[in-house]
Amino acid sequence: MPKITGVNKTFPGTRIIIEKVTPEIDCGKFPIKRVAGENVVVRADVFANGHDEVAATLLYRKRGEAKWREVPMQSLGNDAWIGSFLIGDENDHLYSVRGYVDEFSSWLHDLKKKADAGVDIAVDLKIGSALVSETAGRCKKGVSEKLKKWARKLASPKNIKEGLALAFSRELAEAMGSNLDQEKSETYAKELMVSVERGRALFSSWYELFPRSWSPKPGKHGTFKDCERVLPEIARMGFDVLYLPPIHPIGTSFRKGKNNSVKCGPGDPGSPWAIGSKEGGHKAVNPQLGTLKDFRALVGKAKEYKLEIALDIALQCSPDHPYLKEHPDWFRWRPDGSIQYAENPPKKYEDIVPLNFDTADREGLWEEMKSVFAFWIEQGVRIFRVDNPHTKPFVFWDWLIAEIKKDHPDVLFLSEAFTRPKVMYRLAKGGFSQSYTYFTWRNSKQEFQDYLTELSKAPIAEFFRPNFWPNTPDILAGHLQYAGREAFAIRAVMAATLSSNYGIYGPAFELCVNTPIKGREEYLDSEKYEIKRWDWDSPGNIKDLLASLNAIRKENPCLRMTRNIRFCNIDNDQLLAYYKATGDYSNIIIVVVNLDPAHVQSGWLQVPIWELGIEKEGSYVAHDLLTGQKHAWQGERNYIELDPQKSCAHVIRVNSQLRHEQDFDYFL
Repeated sequence: MPKITGVNKTFPGTRIIIEKVTPEIDCGKFPIKRVAGENVVVRADVFANGHDEVAATLLYRKRGEAKWREVPMQSLGNDAWIGSFLIGDENDHLYSVRGYVDEFSSWLHDLKKKADAGVDIAVDLKIGSALVSETAGRCKKGVSEKLKKWARKLASPKNIKEGLALAFSRELAEAMGSNLDQEKSETYAKELMVSVERGRALFSSWYELFPRSWSPKPGKHGTFKDCERVLPEIARMGFDVLYLPPIHPIGTSFRKGKNNSVKCGPGDPGSPWAIGSKEGGHKAVNPQLGTLKDFRALVGKAKEYKLEIALDIALQCSPDHPYLKEHPDWFRWRPDGSIQYAENPPKKYEDIVPLNFDTADREGLWEEMKSVFAFWIEQGVRIFRVDNPHTKPFVFWDWLIAEIKKDHPDVLFLSEAFTRPKVMYRLAKGGFSQSYTYFTWRNSKQEFQDYLTELSKAPIAEFFRPNFWPNTPDILAGHLQYAGREAFAIRAVMAATLSSNYGIYGPAFELCVNTPIKGREEYLDSEKYEIKRWDWDSPGNIKDLLASLNAIRKENPCLRMTRNIRFCNIDNDQLLAYYKATGDYSNIIIVVVNLDPAHVQSGWLQVPIWELGIEKEGSYVAHDLLTGQKHAWQGERNYIELDPQKSCAHVIRVNSQLRHEQDFDYFL
């Protein structure tokens, strides 16, 4: 990182020490993440030798601007400082910390001690006058004239009382604090970066569907045109991202049949992730879905319903992909001359061939992969769900995402990497806007509390934006297999309120489809390998619950972030309680979820009234936004009872009159 310029280095600069600047990701190698409207809260240890007072300021500027903006930091005691700045628009920002030897504050400190001890301070007032006069010499004209007047009065006050009043004037302190001596400062050696993305990176609701399953005519392959017909209902449910699995031509060699069978029937459509055939590869569409013109029309139609199309990009090929003939060196070949297909033992994917990112033609491969994203951006796509990014080099994603964002900073990337935590976090550091998580496999109260605490605390919360998916076409988790509609409702509430980003694979989720392959966490008769017929309005569906949850999310700003979550005590391990609030506590949501889909559970909720600004014995209204009911609560302890057959959760809005600030950087 380059040094910040503009500081007079004739001053040795060795007195000021700046340490433990946070947030700082991997010594400043990677940026933190924000969207417009969020704050960046910076902490640092700033101190000097000796007894002189020290001041600290937070520097920030938009990337590309030359001039730094400088705001005072507040002392937290023990040489710790804190400050913040607001991200006002969708430009990347830089920030750093500067420390000063504050001679005026040091003088005031000593002056007070002498005055309190009854020591003659006439000479000390003249010393202060000289400091003020010196500061006036480096200020703009208006401030300079005021400081010169103060200097003259301090040098010759009418009496000691007047001199002390002048010295401790708030206006004088502000003027001096705003014009500290640059020559007696030291600036942190690094310019740290904030990657700023548009709001949908932080707050989004995803709906995944397979276009081929939406023809109104039984037995017919669905098209992009057919998808236009279902947009109104997806919008009514409140989703804002419509995610499509790969839409490219599907290979025929080793095409999989139903339930991933190696035997493919004449009508089996194959897996959309087996990309490429004689009709084309990653820059073509499956002709059974329509044309590129039809796809662009779908993108445009979705916008009318305030929906964005997200496209799955899987950097892999079927054995029929044109790349195999055009660039055989982009693939791995076995000693017997056969190509290496994809494997994840015991799973085998004979219909998929991985690309070899270690090829000697790395530049050619990387540029071609970049051109795939660029092609779909030209078709109107601004959100990409990337399949298995953890199987490609980190440096590739670092490069590709940076290259794409140079020309298209509004493009967002979702990482589908169900892998080791450090690998997932490294992909996020490298530029992925959002990430799949382990939410799908968390079950107990303690597991949820531990996992959300991990995701909502620094440093992870500074760069990793979770996206909670209760199900995917690949995953039917065990807890959804046995408990029916109630289990799906529980997971819907939790996904939508624990995380600001969440998604579902539908309509399997809202129809509560829960039949697995025996002994596995996979759907029986998976839509990955066949065209389904969905009765979207079949009895027992939870579409209205999803619509309510998405409406609640949009109406309550505190649900538009993840890192503001805090857990509440409740004396039942089957009840999970947590709250979210905006920084000014004007919007507070308390959620209590029954984790048991089969039984009524009850307990006493401990409302953190001291955090929420509620009087100890005061009464307040708890408005359940799911049922519309309003409950009269009082004080800290309130009784909760949840019958999953009626309502698996309370999503409660609380009105609070906060009159104090505590842990003020908590939500910033």
